[in-house]
Amino acid sequence: MGSESSHSRVVPVHSLCDYFRTSIDDAIAQQGADIDPHATHYVVNMMTLFSRSDELYEDDGETYGLKPLALMLADATDAATPNQRNQVLQRIGDVALFISGFFVDSLAGKAVDIDYYIHMGVNAYGSLSEEVRHSFRGRAFSGIFRELASNFQLFTDILQDVRDREGPGSDTNLLRTYEIWRKTGSRRAEEILRRQGVVPLADAKIRQH
Repeated sequence: MGSESSHSRVVPVHSLCDYFRTSIDDAIAQQGADIDPHATHYVVNMMTLFSRSDELYEDDGETYGLKPLALMLADATDAATPNQRNQVLQRIGDVALFISGFFVDSLAGKAVDIDYYIHMGVNAYGSLSEEVRHSFRGRAFSGIFRELASNFQLFTDILQDVRDREGPGSDTNLLRTYEIWRKTGSRRAEEILRRQGVVPLADAKIRQH
């Protein structure tokens, strides 16, 4: 029998939280990133939470799945209380980061791509940072959300490293990596392209507003 690919093997772990913490710490060290450890802890907990499908997907009795970010934003606008609005903003940021980090390939060819998710995530975390800093409990999280907003692109790169340590393995994945770099300017995507002998041109990027 042939050897199994690295993506087909199941690796048993004693603690999913510890696994994500180690993997994310390794990815941060590999990229030489300067990340607030409190923000890293937040992302580890978010990844552990979303590993349960009932926490990631929503069930309103008629449909089961991810609500579009635009509809979540409408919910935040229509929220009855500031606390409810903040909860929705936090979910927008978390879902945007999770999808753009772990399921970025699922966005290929869709009406909205990773640049949209990054834009929504940055704005959600940024607004949340300002909203919660006025309360005693919120001040402890304000800096975390500010860090997530400021380094959202970097966190997506880190999560993509956790997801796929081996880089693109086909021409299709390489083209997707180029598309991600062109839309976001991702340093990780650029490094992968260069390792594969592709030199991206600066004027090919779509300018971010």
